Amino acid sequence: MLKLVGLTFVQSFLLMLSQVFLKLAVTQFGAFKFSFTYFKSVFSNIHLAISGVAVLGAISLWMYILRHYPFSVAYPLGSISYIFGLLAAILIFNESVPATRWLGVCIIIVGIYFVTK
Repeated sequence: MLKLVGLTFVQSFLLMLSQVFLKLAVTQFGAFKFSFTYFKSVFSNIHLAISGVAVLGAISLWMYILRHYPFSVAYPLGSISYIFGLLAAILIFNESVPATRWLGVCIIIVGIYFVTK
């Protein structure tokens, strides 16, 4: 079970990382224009490339997890990504997080504990 939790942590971290870099990328795109310059800026964006690599890693690891572990345990553990997402919002995007979201994260952590038991 410990190996599954570790693999899910890495997979969830990669998933969160892909979303962080995707957010960074889309904030640089500007308003949509159907022009060569716009699409060149989109497809040459390093943040978008990093997001793609991270999501490919997350998907590959998720495929491994699904192949080797019961779905009824693996899928709920995927909610670890919500915890990483909340931490990224605070640490990277300097967002304020209300108490209700912290309560939600605590409930997720309790749920993860029960799934692994």
